[in-house]
Amino acid sequence: MKYYIIAGEASGDLHASHLIRELKRQDAEAEIRGWGGDLMVDAGMQLDQHYRKAAFMGFYEVVANLRTVLRNIRRCKKQILDFQPDALILVDYPGFNLRIAEFAAKQPFPVFYYIAPKAWAWKQSRSKKLSKTVDKLFAILPFEEEFFGRYGVNTEYVGNPLLDYLNLDTSEEEKQEFHKKNDLRHVPIISLFPGSRKQEINTILPEMLKLNRLYKDYQFVIGGAPSQNEAIYKQHMKGENIKVLFNQGPELMKYSRAALITSGTATLEAALLDLPQVICYKGNRISVEIARRVVNVDYIGLANLILDEPVIPELIQDHMTIDKMNKELDKMLHDQTRREKLFNDYKRLRELIGDPGASARAARGILKTLASA
Repeated sequence: MKYYIIAGEASGDLHASHLIRELKRQDAEAEIRGWGGDLMVDAGMQLDQHYRKAAFMGFYEVVANLRTVLRNIRRCKKQILDFQPDALILVDYPGFNLRIAEFAAKQPFPVFYYIAPKAWAWKQSRSKKLSKTVDKLFAILPFEEEFFGRYGVNTEYVGNPLLDYLNLDTSEEEKQEFHKKNDLRHVPIISLFPGSRKQEINTILPEMLKLNRLYKDYQFVIGGAPSQNEAIYKQHMKGENIKVLFNQGPELMKYSRAALITSGTATLEAALLDLPQVICYKGNRISVEIARRVVNVDYIGLANLILDEPVIPELIQDHMTIDKMNKELDKMLHDQTRREKLFNDYKRLRELIGDPGASARAARGILKTLASA
């Protein structure tokens, strides 16, 4: 079978890479092309375009780059038609992928969506669009099957793909080896995850780094996004000796005492790894003000959304101040009662999410649908 897969950012690249491996394991004749990143290439996909050249975030940023976005959409459509796949698989990245889905719905091959658009948060009209353009949606959050089902979307909850690669076990020996390998001091780590896009990093990281001088008994370590290079982080450090670690996000989370994390997949990853965290987000003011008027959820953290309560503190836009970050981070580091409550909340979260194997279940669902067509 021939599969065309489109993912548009670092987390999509990661999850799509696991799906590619499962497709190849379950379909020995699988031929895969698409848009994505290095991890998808490593898994065996022929790359047509890297997401670094196509990803824009926020209302303002998309409008400012609209000509490039439209040119990318035209190019992608042509590449799909040239390849003539047996199936099109869209991974997250809704601003781009839903446009492709509309086009693909008129083609002879089925359209699958893996990792649903966050229509439960805003733009619920996207749910209606999915029902008309997608043959099957594979959801990764427990509440999504019921939500999208209300709109007539053929939806299956397959579990969360983070569990497919996160090693939840740890030991003191592994921790010491991690410090040694990365030339870290033997003091507790506060990890910083300021997002994966340049706009996020340039806005959020400088604010996070203001806390460094307040925590002299700790070391700050930055989790570098795979789509970026070290220079974008170093320009904000003002000579401070802060390590930036790439491709070691889960390990950094496991061996940190607490973290400041920008909203996104990383917040759920940290929760599954029992890392106390403070969710911090600041963006373009115009984009954020528009988002506030259209978003339909009470929280931006995935763990908070799944549990439907604010188990992790969220500091958004004007609330992301040095005083508030310091206050919440201090609780995560030193308030043992607060930490224990959070660990219990994380345990409830894991029970709701279920077992590993999301990638395998999604691949099996795609193949089953193709076989019955």
